[in-house]
This record gives sequence, C-alpha cells and structure tokens, in this order.
Amino acid sequence: MKQRARAVLSRAVNQPVVVEEIEVDAPRRNEVMIKLAACGVCHSDLSATDGTIPFPAPVVLGHEGAGTVVQVGEGVTEFAVGDQVVSSFVSMCGKCRWCVTGRPQLCDQAARAGYTLPDGTVRTHDLEGRPLNVFSGCGVMAEYATLHVDNVVKVAKDIPADRCALIGCGVMTGVGAVCNTAKVEPGSIVVVFGAGGVGLSAIQGAAISGAVQIVAVDTNEHKLGMARVFGATHVLNATQTDNVVKALKQMTGGGADYAFECVGRGEVVAQAYGCLHKGGTAVVVGVAPPKDTVSLRTASFTFEEKTLTGSYFGSARPREDFPRLLGLYRAGRLKLDELITRTYTIDEAPQAFADLAAGRNARGVIVFG
Repeated sequence: MKQRARAVLSRAVNQPVVVEEIEVDAPRRNEVMIKLAACGVCHSDLSATDGTIPFPAPVVLGHEGAGTVVQVGEGVTEFAVGDQVVSSFVSMCGKCRWCVTGRPQLCDQAARAGYTLPDGTVRTHDLEGRPLNVFSGCGVMAEYATLHVDNVVKVAKDIPADRCALIGCGVMTGVGAVCNTAKVEPGSIVVVFGAGGVGLSAIQGAAISGAVQIVAVDTNEHKLGMARVFGATHVLNATQTDNVVKALKQMTGGGADYAFECVGRGEVVAQAYGCLHKGGTAVVVGVAPPKDTVSLRTASFTFEEKTLTGSYFGSARPREDFPRLLGLYRAGRLKLDELITRTYTIDEAPQAFADLAAGRNARGVIVFG
C-alpha cells in the first residue's frame, strides 16, 4: 500500500531545501519499502542543490539512509519485513561486466539510473500526483522510501540505525578509498586533503591499515582538531603556508606514499599528486564540478612512476563491505559515534544543510521519529 511521508526536496538549484509531504508507492517486483530511521546529510546531497552534481529538479534528496523493511514486492526473497537495511546509492545488478568482475561500484545499471529506480521510473510523487526524482536511485531523506533490492543491503539489528546510515556513503567512501582502492600497506605515510566526513573516514582507514604517519590537510582549524581524534598524527592548515606541497614534503621527510583528495577541486588534486615521493599513489575521492580540470607535469609520470587514480564509493562491494565496516565498529576499531556531530529532526533539514555548507559538522544526521 502507498504511504504518505515527509521528505526533504531540492526544487531549484541554489535554493534552500524544503520539507514537503509526498506519496510513496508500494513496492513492485524486486522492490522493498523502507521506513527510514536515519539519514546522513552528505556533501553530495548539497552538491545536488547547488548544481555541482547536475540533478533534474524536483528531487527527493538522501542516499545515506538506514531503516526497517515494512513491505516487500513480488519476487523478493532476500529481504523480509522487519529487516534492518542500509541504502546503497550504487545499485548492483550482478550481471554486467563490472559486477561479475568484482567492481559493482561501476555497475552499468547504476550509471543508467541516476535519479530514478533501475527501470527508469520513480515511486515518489507529490500530493498532486506529479513524479519526483530521487537522488541516486534512493531518495531516503524521507520517512518512507521504495527502493530496488539492488540498492539495499541487509545489516544486523544490534547497531543503531544512525550509525548504520553512515556506512551507506561517507564512511564507505573514505575507508574504502584507503583499504580497497589504494590498498595502503602497514608502515605507509599518508596525506588526506579535506577533513569532512569522507576525509575523516579516510584518516580512519589509514589508521586501520597501519599507516605510521597520517597528515590531515584542511583550511578549517575545527576540522583539523577533529582529524586528530580520528587518527591523524599531523595536521596542516593550508591557509598558513605559501606552498602546501613543499610543507608536506618537509613534514613527511620527502613525500607521502599515498595521498587522498577528498575535496573535489583540481588544484587540490595537483597538490595531492605533488606531495608524493617517487612511486607514490594519489587517489581522487572528492566530486568536482563537471568543468573542473587539473594540470600536471607529464614527465613526472614516466620518471617518477607516480600514479593518479580515482575512487568511486570506496571501490565498494556493499554486500561484503557494509557488514565488515560494522564489524570494525563493534570491535572498537572504527569510530562512528564520534563522527555524528549533531542530529536533526526532518523539520531542521534546512539548518542541517546550512551547517554542512559552513563546515560545522563531521556528519549531521537526520533522525526520523
């Protein structure tokens, strides 16, 4: 059956988000309806509101959610009413070239969907019956959402939903970039540019991987203070030096083994690449505007054998990695409690986005009553 739900929408670029009552359709074949308990307020959601990530409005925001299955559609066998689940903004068809070779984060189905469910339709409408797009096939910044099973991962019920929600994007993206994409070795020197939710998670990934020196770079002293809590051994305020690359090479004794760009700016990508020593690897994690570019000295690729690569969603294998990350949390090796700076009601969503834009939070989370 259909459900009325309050949801957070972006109706126009560069305009504040709004909270509206919407209608969520019952699940069809291979779909489930989720009653959301929590949804992280991610920078990617903000990017959808300011045009950095082009999304056709109106769009129901939210892709980092956790909740309970309340309805299942025809043909659903792997989920049951009462299961706790986390949304995955990348769907995993299990059939395309990328899925069958162990790289479901690049799933062709996910690339085609974008702002609808995999079949190109949506299950959300305003109260006048007009369809509403959904962010990355999810639209989970709402009290209820209907998702395809390829966008849902079952998790254990013993971990609070607000902690589980963080796994659905920020934590997976940051930790995964370190552990899955770069495969950082014990004893490595790591630099992380950007100490927001993703950057702090990358710092945690570096600590879990056994890095001996972890340098956090940001322009916000508050965020640099948080970086130390999450495992940074050194910090650098980029506004307090004339040459970030030179300062980092001095701090690291000649250069880093790995550098992670978690900002989404070409000039920072160049700094991440520049701070490496020979044979180092720079990983671009941040989402840059479509026209943003980076300029690098071509000869350095040949003579220094440095690598520049990207990481999407932490090279995630969600059905395997989500439970692993929650296992690390249970074991006290992954900080999720500390990552939640503030919780908000759905009515406070505009403030949550304003706080995100101002850099006040490691992670803000909307908690549904």
